[in-house]
Order: sequence, then structure tokens, then C-alpha cells
Amino acid sequence: MKIKSGFAKREIAGSNIVVPVGKQSTNFNGMITLNGSGAFFWDCFCKDITIDDAVKMVTDEYEIDEATARTDVEAFVKMLRDNSLLDE
Repeated sequence: MKIKSGFAKREIAGSNIVVPVGKQSTNFNGMITLNGSGAFFWDCFCKDITIDDAVKMVTDEYEIDEATARTDVEAFVKMLRDNSLLDE
């Protein structure tokens, strides 16, 4: 799974913001603000990866156990699904 095309993450005044671009700007009204780990997760899912791949990337990047990483990644994926932001 990966994030649909048509979204751009930008750092603006120290905040990570995701905005729709092009055709997506007519389908998705608004923007998403990401904290540091959310920005990392976003970058992970810009590639076509599995949840297991993302968990591995998180545990490699942060000092966090696998169970906590999985919970966090699954919550992020749920947010993406709830907002129709994934190509699956």
C-alpha cells in the first residue's frame, strides 16, 4: 500500500503539512498537520510497502519496541484509510 498521488508534504514554519495538489485539490478539502513521527510514517508510505515493512523502518529509526511501533503504524494507516489517502 502507498499514499495516493496528488498530495505534497511540506515543512512550513517548523510544521509538517500535507496538502492536496492538482486533481486531488478538488477531491480533498483541507490539509493535514503531522508531528515528527507522522511525517516519518508519511515518508514511509510514499513507497509501496506493507505494514510489516513500515514497522521495521520505525524500529530501525526510533528506540521503540516492535509492539508499540506496530500499534502506532496501524493507527496511522487507519487515519490514511479513513481519509481515503491510500492506494491499496
